[in-house]
Amino acid sequence: MPTLTLFLMISAALFSIGLLAALSRRHAIFILIGIEMMLAAANLNFIAFWRFDPQPQSPTGVMVAIFSIAIAAAEAAVGLALVIAVYRHYRTTSVDKLDQLKG
Repeated sequence: MPTLTLFLMISAALFSIGLLAALSRRHAIFILIGIEMMLAAANLNFIAFWRFDPQPQSPTGVMVAIFSIAIAAAEAAVGLALVIAVYRHYRTTSVDKLDQLKG
């Protein structure tokens, strides 16, 4: 039977992998994927804490997770649009080569 500790350990592992992907990669797409993994870990925490509450009366954890998924979808759309715009101009998605964006 799954417990809250198991869900929290899975969420911590997922968040750690996402953080490692976001901080160690050089391509913008992989950074966005890492951010999405961190948001998925946060959603798992919301649902787990709601599910294992002694008296889960209102589905607040589910509502927060759905709101977070909507924000993640908007972030992915805007992030991919920015990556495509930068790629069209510089012909690369490497964030190391984007130092001309300083203004």
